[in-house]
Amino acid sequence: MDDFWERSQNFFAIIIGAIIIGGFIYFGLQKPEVDVAPKTVTQFSAQNSTSSAKINSSATIAGCGASENTIVTKVIDGDTVVVEGGYHVRLLGMDADEKGYPCYDSAKTRIESLILGKQIRLEKDITDLDQYGRCLRYIFVGDTNIDVQLVKEGLAVARFYQPDVKYKAEITAAEKQAETSGVGCKWKK
Repeated sequence: MDDFWERSQNFFAIIIGAIIIGGFIYFGLQKPEVDVAPKTVTQFSAQNSTSSAKINSSATIAGCGASENTIVTKVIDGDTVVVEGGYHVRLLGMDADEKGYPCYDSAKTRIESLILGKQIRLEKDITDLDQYGRCLRYIFVGDTNIDVQLVKEGLAVARFYQPDVKYKAEITAAEKQAETSGVGCKWKK
């Protein structure tokens, strides 16, 4: 009986050793994940003929990695977009409806018309990233603050979290104007 246990232990030791060695070999032969470099403005423009603007994509905003001047490649909803390089940007100072809520489609459609495929400027306040890893920024097209514009059109509401209050006066005034006028999805009378 002792001989049987000794052979069984040796057999299991060999099997476990083979599994461990096989794992090292398997994982050692796997190709490492490669960081794909963000597309250049030229590469993006070739794919998206709606934008031929030249921008300075070398100036990045600290921490986030997104270029200060960039192009919007996708709109997630009325307050979240994706910019060149795959960075997700959450607009500051306002809040738009999520999918399934009344103003979702209106806000998403409007922000697409304002910025999708266009050159924008991202402006940081105090906080760099939110809890989901999104860049927190105000978005400008030329001199137009898109955050203010969406609130002014009644497609989003003013929403501030300390310490990010740089444009609080402008966005709050835009909300009061939209509410008083009864415009947009949020304030339609």
